[in-house]
Amino acid sequence: MSPPPVAFGPDLDSAFAALGDPVRRALVSRLARGDATVGELAEPFDLTPQAISHHIGVLRRCGLVEQRREGTRRPCQLKVDQLSLLGTWIADQRRVWADRLDALEQHITDDRAVR
Repeated sequence: MSPPPVAFGPDLDSAFAALGDPVRRALVSRLARGDATVGELAEPFDLTPQAISHHIGVLRRCGLVEQRREGTRRPCQLKVDQLSLLGTWIADQRRVWADRLDALEQHITDDRAVR
């Protein structure tokens, strides 16, 4: 039997909604390799730094990214603990479905044995 699922707050919904955008997923992937400023994050995109700032703002509001001051720089950092909560939720769902499929397989096997 699987352990009970972990309880999540409304940040889960906003985080998944934020990650629904391919630019924000790319920003999260880039920040997984290390901190970067908005200007550095904007370099590979055909987007203005203002557009990247908007995407970073969305990621900040849902708790996936934080931004700090270092003199005149404002590097962004991925909040890995928040990202791992999403992974935990996905793992819980995978476990539930695996258990359900195992139960279905057992039911089919038992049904065939009775016939």
